[in-house]
Amino acid sequence: MLEIKEYPNAKEVFRFFEEISKIPHGSGNTGKIADYLVSFAKERGFFVLRDASDNVLIRKPAAKGYENRPGVILQGHIDMVAEKTADNPIDMEKEGLSIFRDGDFLRATGTTLGGDDGVAVAYALAILDDPDAQHPALEALFTSDEEIGLLGATAFDCSALQGKIMLNIDSDDEGVFTVGCAGGLRADITLPVHYEKNEEKCFRIALSGLKGGHSGAEIDKGRANANKVGAELLAMLGGVRLVALSGGNADNAIPREFAAMFALSGEDKLIRLAAAMDVITKKYKPTEPELSLVCSEEKTEPQALTAEDSAKLLDLIRDEPSGVVAMSKEMPGLVETSLNLGILKLGEKEASLSFSLRSAKRVEKEKLLARVTAIAKAAGAEISTRGDYPAWEYRKDSHLRDVCCSVYRDLYGKDPVV
Repeated sequence: MLEIKEYPNAKEVFRFFEEISKIPHGSGNTGKIADYLVSFAKERGFFVLRDASDNVLIRKPAAKGYENRPGVILQGHIDMVAEKTADNPIDMEKEGLSIFRDGDFLRATGTTLGGDDGVAVAYALAILDDPDAQHPALEALFTSDEEIGLLGATAFDCSALQGKIMLNIDSDDEGVFTVGCAGGLRADITLPVHYEKNEEKCFRIALSGLKGGHSGAEIDKGRANANKVGAELLAMLGGVRLVALSGGNADNAIPREFAAMFALSGEDKLIRLAAAMDVITKKYKPTEPELSLVCSEEKTEPQALTAEDSAKLLDLIRDEPSGVVAMSKEMPGLVETSLNLGILKLGEKEASLSFSLRSAKRVEKEKLLARVTAIAKAAGAEISTRGDYPAWEYRKDSHLRDVCCSVYRDLYGKDPVV
């Protein structure tokens, strides 16, 4: 049993966290923790609903005197990232965790802890289990398989919910309240291309060492996009005919690497190559100190894109926006609208560009998609979208936010970060 004597108000939270830590609950393996939650509710006489995706909804009636208050939903997810060290013999599909206290931290021996999002489960259970808590009608919604794509939340029938206020407990930093989130979608552009006979010498450039990062969390850091930088370099050369081209691995990651093979004509081609590489290095090295740009001569490839299609593709890459499009007017320092050119590929019949678009406002996301679409169409390319999800739009006036901030100030004597 964990010793938590100096935090009496949190004792039950830690007790429930210890209990759920004994239950295997990695993503895709949530049956047993769902069983536990259903048993918890039935033992206390609470309404409980479990669906085919292992989402569990528990309702607790309002305390006396709070019957007319708006209902509150506490939400978190029951799956964890189940990773272990190479020398740990534990079977995380069947065995619970070995957790221990290390000063003011809980840790697990040789495995991930599951604080994300076991803490939400523990908080909610402690509140549901407290017979003296003063509260309106409560609902605890525990969703499954968040870590592998919010699968449970997507499958859950939200018509079962009765509450009017929802608190999601799945954040990283103490004292930070999240009050909005960008919506997004993926956009894929395909440009038809044509190859022709080639007799010119070929070269390969390899760009690497850029900082990269997550296109949601680091898009405002001014980090170079390898796909944009690579296309900028090739366009400087003039007369390039592409043989191969690739960059990036995920549409939501700022690409760190770019590679291209191309045929280049002209007696001064080596001079042009050296000059372009020098320009790119001097331009980006101050903000990307680990930038590496290497050029090598290759054998003559029998086929290369036509000069027209090569220019069209490079222009398309350069013309499409990537990065921060607009900052929020309501919340200083917040990126409102952005996009990321995450993946480039050149195939036998077409080139493809994959983007992640985000905006905190639905209308701005739609405007950005229209802009990207117009540029693609002008180049003779087609565009398709996938994975569209709505923005959680920021409310300038929010009673819930004001109450949370007031409670936090009363408890800790300082303002939270919103």
